Order: sequence, then structure tokens, then C-alpha cells
Amino acid sequence: MATSLTIGSAEVQAAIQRLAGAIGTRHGRDRPLLLLGIANGGVELARRLARHLAAGRPPGAAVVAGTVDISFHRDDIGRHPIPKEFAPTHIPADVDGATVILVDDVLFSGRTVKAALDELFDHGRPAKVELAVLVDRGGRLLPLAADYTGLTLAPERAEKVVVLLDPQDPRRDRIAVSPAPR
Repeated sequence: MATSLTIGSAEVQAAIQRLAGAIGTRHGRDRPLLLLGIANGGVELARRLARHLAAGRPPGAAVVAGTVDISFHRDDIGRHPIPKEFAPTHIPADVDGATVILVDDVLFSGRTVKAALDELFDHGRPAKVELAVLVDRGGRLLPLAADYTGLTLAPERAEKVVVLLDPQDPRRDRIAVSPAPR
């Protein structure tokens, strides 16, 4: 039987720090990075990671955050129309030849990441694309894996994982795992 689980702010903050540390270790401080949050769940996470990574970097090695909207690349758009919370694609740097890190809150089937890759490549050809997720919940339907993972959970397939990253007050951040509504 499925049970509810809530992960609080302290553990969420620690997971974000781990993500930023792993990205910083791999990329050092001398190369520019383009972090693109997958709308809507990855946008705030990308902003926070960019702030963590930007500290102490030289001017030529900027870390910038943007947004990738996947609405028109989703394979289920007929069943799930474009959400009202629309965050258009905003890429603040040239994609061609860039190191891009796609950022999302939860990695599940892989379909969202595939749609994000489709949108990204509509804007150019990056040198390298990596994936950072706050929560990897397993259950992949496509052959995709995250390069950076904050937390790994193993909920049942029918359970829902909801991440709340409060832009105004990180003390209210949380991750909730709950049974899917019937």
C-alpha cells in the first residue's frame, strides 16, 4: 500500500548543494555554462543552481540560466493541453557550441527530457548537453539518465512526486510523494 512522504526544506537545500557541487567539480570555474530549466518545474532549480555556480567565476566563464518550454514537443499534447502556467523558451546565450545543462525537478519516464532536447536543438547545436534533476524517481520509458541527481526515490508507479521550490522563501521548499488520486 502506498504511503505519503514529505521531504523538508533542509534536505531539499542539501540536494541542491550536492547538484551544484557536482556540476562545479565537473566543469570547474573557467568555462561558461548555460543552465536551462525545463518549464515549469526546472525553472527555479536552474536559477538557484546558476546562483550557486556563479560565485567566484571569472567574467568569461559566466553561468546563465534560461527556460526551455516543451509544450509544442510533448507527445501527449492531445490528452494534456498546454498548461495555463506558460513559461516561454528564453535562452540568454548562444546555444551553438555551448555546454548546456538541462535542469528539471523530477525525472520519471524521460519523455519530458526528450521534448526538451527537441526544443533545444530547434535553437542550435550545443557542444555538449547534460541533465541535472532534483529527484530521480525511476520508471524510465526512454533510454535516458541524469548526469547529476540530487535525490533518488523509489515511489510506486501510480504515486505522484511533487516538488515545490518557493522563489521567495526557500524555507518553504518541499518534496511530497503521495498516492495518485483515484
